[in-house]
Amino acid sequence: MKNIILTFLVFSILVSCKDDKLVKSQKSQIPVKTQIVKDSVVRDEDIVDEDVKNDFEILLPDGYRDDQGKNPANSLNKNWIDLFEEAGTYYLGKADFTIEKGFDECVGDSLRSIVSKNKSLLFMDYPELKLGKIKSLKLAKNKIWPGEKVTLKFDDTDYVFRAEGKVLSTEKRSLDDNKQEIYKKVENYKLYLKANNGPEKLLLQVETFNDTFVELLFAGDIDNDGKLDFIFGANRDYEETRVMLFLSSKSENDEPVKKVSQIAIQFDC
Repeated sequence: MKNIILTFLVFSILVSCKDDKLVKSQKSQIPVKTQIVKDSVVRDEDIVDEDVKNDFEILLPDGYRDDQGKNPANSLNKNWIDLFEEAGTYYLGKADFTIEKGFDECVGDSLRSIVSKNKSLLFMDYPELKLGKIKSLKLAKNKIWPGEKVTLKFDDTDYVFRAEGKVLSTEKRSLDDNKQEIYKKVENYKLYLKANNGPEKLLLQVETFNDTFVELLFAGDIDNDGKLDFIFGANRDYEETRVMLFLSSKSENDEPVKKVSQIAIQFDC
């Protein structure tokens, strides 16, 4: 009888230990799953979708490589709008250009270059724009580093840019005109904008830069609605040219502007 009782007690202890290990094993998995969920959470205001479809296409006066027999330069025609500068003033006019054929030795394929008759900043497939002189601002500063705020005043509106990010290093660089500028190596960059007391909008974010940085190329009233529009250069690599166009007339939910188009040109080997 004692042997039966002893055997039962041993069996009970073994089952209890096994169940206890199973519970502990299940509990140990819960924090891992929770952490994965937490890491995947992103605030809505921090989302900038780089793959959003363009409202209309834009092109730069630049060279374009063939891609499977197609070339972006072929889409440009006389109905596109040219944003160009003349004697410090910006204008919108019909595209006036030629296409030059060439060869890209880096990739061993054909190249087509858009050569403008004007000092063009951007071509837009947006014929609804009003042609003629447009109001614009002269930019005293075109780089907004992390921790900085820059205010642009246009008519009765203050446009306030605010930048976030981590500065890894700072150095002085020489420019072509024998001047020097401060360059900062930055990661996790975010640029925000608000107009007067309106909501702040995340315009763009770049995780890392390879010897480049974001530059404000243009601020003016492209769409003739009395509000500022912006063009940014946002190259992520020194072998890339990436330009983004933001228009106020396309904005939603009281935000100051909306990104309507972007183009990225690669010229790496």
